[in-house]
Amino acid sequence: MLHILTLGLNHQTAPIEVREKAAFGPDSIHQALADLTQSAGVAEATILSTCNRTEIYCGQENADKTRILAWLSEYSGLNQRDLDKSIYHYPNEAAVKHAFRVASGLDSMVLGEPQILGQMKDAFLTASSIGATGKVLNRLFQHTFSVAKQVRTDTAIGANAVSVAYSGVNLAKRIFTRLSQQTVLLIGAGETIELVARHLKQNQVKHIIIANRSIDKAQTLARAAGGEAITEAISLAQIPERLHHADIVVTSTASTLPILGKGAIEAALKKRKHSPMFILDLAVPRDVEPEVSQLKDVYLYTVDDLKSMVDENREERLRATEQAENIIDFQVVKFMRWMRSLESVPAIKSFRAGLNDLKQAELQRALKKLGNGGDAEKVLEQLARDLTNKFAHQPSQVLKQADIDGNASIISAARKLFNL
Repeated sequence: MLHILTLGLNHQTAPIEVREKAAFGPDSIHQALADLTQSAGVAEATILSTCNRTEIYCGQENADKTRILAWLSEYSGLNQRDLDKSIYHYPNEAAVKHAFRVASGLDSMVLGEPQILGQMKDAFLTASSIGATGKVLNRLFQHTFSVAKQVRTDTAIGANAVSVAYSGVNLAKRIFTRLSQQTVLLIGAGETIELVARHLKQNQVKHIIIANRSIDKAQTLARAAGGEAITEAISLAQIPERLHHADIVVTSTASTLPILGKGAIEAALKKRKHSPMFILDLAVPRDVEPEVSQLKDVYLYTVDDLKSMVDENREERLRATEQAENIIDFQVVKFMRWMRSLESVPAIKSFRAGLNDLKQAELQRALKKLGNGGDAEKVLEQLARDLTNKFAHQPSQVLKQADIDGNASIISAARKLFNL
């Protein structure tokens, strides 16, 4: 039987400097999964990597984390000591509960945020598309998505959820009282930037510039964010010549290297005559060099800075959280029953194989008798009698011995097993 093991780090256990080293980009995730399943003795695997967490969900013959931890250390370049300080691991039932809580938004920086569910689905689809998942993880993630849907349907946590993107826009509103009058530069075209663009549109921002490696994706997002706003799509190479126009910069790409350096921001500030710039870096690894925070007239925030934002619906969400935890606890029990049922599968297969061997042996004897001219009715009677006696022999012997030993539990189990 496979054990489920989850190993990871998140915004609560690791600073951004560690998280960005442990992050897996879309270009590396396939190779990482292949390497993990081949070199770390993992039968099934899925890697969830977002700006706030990196988690490895595994199905393996034991619940030992040693080889997986060693693999992550080697793959990320983080030494074992740094990982030990930041890593958490959950075996079996605890892993199942953790998966349910993550998908439901209960383990997010902003309680109840819905974005993580989509990211989890993408992670599972990526793993399953290359054959990295199997019976156990397939069942786990399908059950996880069902639980998350139930939590959002049956509790108020979905109605009151706030995404990281929404929190970022609210933070910008604290700095610029008239957000609608600002020019915004969005770098990237993924789900996070799409959510930011949606919130900017709701705040009636009039001018949005979208920069992306793929100009086609940038144009698609620009059209979606349109309406009354003036939207432009540019390439990443055009950022330096347009950066000084931006009052607000929000960036979230999968780049392994910074998109914006200190020099580029300094040049933009000079052209802006040191008019303030608000920069929100939602990427892990970071898109903006940390040294940019040293510049005057720049308000630089990362995903970790959003921890300090006030949760206006905290009490309501906490009530919803209690309901959600009850749903999750019930569903964990349900899933673990299925896991335990897998233990009976080898016994059932062996039992059926034994019966099949018995059937084949007796059938061959009966066919041989018929071939030798035996009376068909008598041969069939003998076949039925021999099958009955041989099937009942071993259980009868065990029950007799149980009676002698006074073992009532075996007798009780037999009554239930054979519906006596």
